[in-house]
Order: sequence, then structure tokens, then C-alpha cells
Amino acid sequence: MSTHDHHEHSAEADHQHDHPHKHAETHSHEHRKHDHAGVSLLWPLILTGSFALIEAIGGWYTGSLALLGDAGHMFSDVAALGLAWLGAWIARKPASHKHSFGLMRAEVIVAMVNGLVMLAVVAIIIYEAIERLQTPQPVQGVEVMLIALLGLIVNVLVARQLHQHQDSINSRAALLHVLGDLLGSVAALAAGAVIYFTDWLPIDPILSLFISALILVSTIRLLREVLHVLMEGVPLHINIAEVTSAMSQVHQVKGIHSVHIWALSSEVVALSAHVSMDNLSQWHEVLLGLRSMLHDKFDIEHVTLQPEIWDGHGSEQQACALTAHAHH
Repeated sequence: MSTHDHHEHSAEADHQHDHPHKHAETHSHEHRKHDHAGVSLLWPLILTGSFALIEAIGGWYTGSLALLGDAGHMFSDVAALGLAWLGAWIARKPASHKHSFGLMRAEVIVAMVNGLVMLAVVAIIIYEAIERLQTPQPVQGVEVMLIALLGLIVNVLVARQLHQHQDSINSRAALLHVLGDLLGSVAALAAGAVIYFTDWLPIDPILSLFISALILVSTIRLLREVLHVLMEGVPLHINIAEVTSAMSQVHQVKGIHSVHIWALSSEVVALSAHVSMDNLSQWHEVLLGLRSMLHDKFDIEHVTLQPEIWDGHGSEQQACALTAHAHH
């Protein structure tokens, strides 16, 4: 039986009976977060999709390969935002018998897909930039500058909206796509201006390579964070020693061990631990104190705690009082 299963069998019932209202509050709080995430992604999706279409038509009309390429990049943004919105929508689904924590992990998986797509986009940009350095392509400076400027305005608006809702790993993945495109618009604008005034064509691929390097660093950082969540690592903003120390200082607590902290999603953190006490009759009061402290100080909402009789040594091999009682 896994550690998480063990904790849920031994203490989850106690946790639920003590706090049915708190449990409902936590889930409604999570749903509000995901509702907000869905709304914050929807209008950037519509705006980006509309402009990508305009840019594609503009590229076809002017015969500009640069604009068609940028339109392709924006369509990848649309896919990223669409996936992020879908992830936020799936994450709102309530817990079920098959998925006791709900489907919150969907947003993390979607963020990973977005990160991998971004790596593919970067590879394509680098390949095209190298091709263009070897055989420069003619670019219509004025048209490129005009449409790139409009694209820049759209991307700034979308990036601003996503930046305000970065609490979700999914929103950060979508923001990464949009920032990549925003930099692409700046590069297209700068390249259009340089080409228009100097006819120096290599500026376009050189700027593309510089932007690709920036996007690559951010994408690798995002994928590392996603893998950390999927591997059930302790969330990066939480120090497990600090949490254990804070729990040990709660009144009546003699010792804390078998602490596990992991992220259900980028927004929701779960904790399970064994709590040693002299007298189990005080458990209800201690449970209230621990839950309140973990929520207020560390923003940990899913808490599963198992009480034990203190043996005076603080050994992690202590017999679990509840389990021992169950065997009798």
C-alpha cells in the first residue's frame, strides 16, 4: 500500500468528520481559482486567434514569408492558449470515486505539452534562421513593420492579462508562448525597419536566433517545474524543515514525523504527516490548530494527519495508535 493510501485509510475519515464545512470551503475555493483561470485564458485565446487569421491573410496578400511565419507562430499560441483553457476547464471537474483528488493534474500535463510544443517551435525557428543566413530572403519592410506593430499591440494586451494570473503553471506556459510571439513581433518590427533603411537582410535570422535562445531558457525552466510536480517533489516555494518545525511548535504536539508535501496542481498543495502526542483526547483541538497554521502560514489546504501516542524517543518507528487499535 502506498504512503498516500496508508494516510488516507488511517486518518482521512477523522479529518472529514471534524471539518465537513472546511472541506467544502476548500473545494469551492479551488473551483473559484480554476473558474478565474478559465476566464483569464478565454479572451486572450479569442484575441490571438483573430489576429493570427488577419496576419496570415496579410502575409499571403503581401507575399511576405516573415509574416506568414509569424502567423504560424501565433497559431501555435492559439493552440497553447486553447490547451491551457481546456486544462483549466478539466481541472474544475469535481472529485470522483476514480479520481479522489479530482482532475487538477490535467493543467500540469497540459503545461508539459505546451512546453514540448514550444521546444519544437524553437527548433523550427533556429532551422529557418540558419537557412536564411545561408540564402537571404527578400522582405517587404513597410508591410512587415505595420503588421508586426499590430501584432506587438495584441501580444502586449494578451501577455498583460496572462501576467496577472500567473498563479497557475498552465497560465505561465501560455504566457511563455505569448512572450515568445511578442519578442517575435519586436524582432519582425526591428528587422523590417533595418531592412527598409539599410537593405541588410541577415538582421532577420540573427534576431530570430537571439529570441530562440531566450525562449529556450524559459521553456526548459518551465519543463523542469512541471516534471518536479509530476514527480511529487516538495513544491519549490516550501521548505519541508520549516513546515515540520512550525508543526512541532503547536500546543500539545510532542513530535512530527513521516511528513510528505506534494503539489496536486501548481495552486493546490497537500500534506500528510504523523503527529505524536501525550494524550489523544486533545486530538480535535490539536488538529484544528495544525490545520489553521498550515493554511495561514504555508497556504497548504489538503491536510491529512495521523495521531500517535508519544513514546518519549521521537522514533519514526513508533506504532500508530489508530492502526494498532484497528488490529485489536
